[in-house]
Amino acid sequence: MSMPSYPQQSGWDEPRYGSPEPARTNGFAVTALVLGLLACLFFWTVVGGLLLGLLAAVFGILAVLRTRGGRAPRRVMAIVGASLGVLGLLGSALVLVVGLSVLDSESYSGFEDCMRDAGSRSAEDRCAEDFADSLTG
Repeated sequence: MSMPSYPQQSGWDEPRYGSPEPARTNGFAVTALVLGLLACLFFWTVVGGLLLGLLAAVFGILAVLRTRGGRAPRRVMAIVGASLGVLGLLGSALVLVVGLSVLDSESYSGFEDCMRDAGSRSAEDRCAEDFADSLTG
């Protein structure tokens, strides 16, 4: 017994020449969004903000480039991921600059000297209070 033959529907299985088949997903966009969110959450760490932010920005840019010409979807997700990555990168850079400026200040060197000369726990606490007062006022 032979199988019945059905007429072929044209256009369903035929490859489209001239334009590439668009991807159904855009892994770069998803990666950029996840890394951008992590960069914003962990911007206060050097690895979290700088590294993850830079990676999110790079993956976001690559994802946006893939969306041009209809080759991949999720353009908005790629832009949001890259933007969050840049925000995490800038926040981490700001924390790094402020932290380095505090460590390089006169009040911190005075704090180090005070802690080195402190002979008891109460003297160390007094040094810490003086250092905190010098930062706030």
